[in-house]
Amino acid sequence: MPLIEVTMIEGRSAEQKAALIAKLTDAAVEAVGAPIETVRVCIREIPGENWGIGGKAKGPLK
Repeated sequence: MPLIEVTMIEGRSAEQKAALIAKLTDAAVEAVGAPIETVRVCIREIPGENWGIGGKAKGPLK
């Protein structure tokens, strides 16, 4: 059973997250031959102020 975990800055719409889940599921089915009903996708959303890139704190997603 493939488990795909995605961590991203919060702020995407429910429709965008649903599209991401669908495409990641399709990719897992194609890449490893997993039955679609066994693929799990978990999206973890982190507040923008909890991110840092290159030693600099980042703010909320714009």
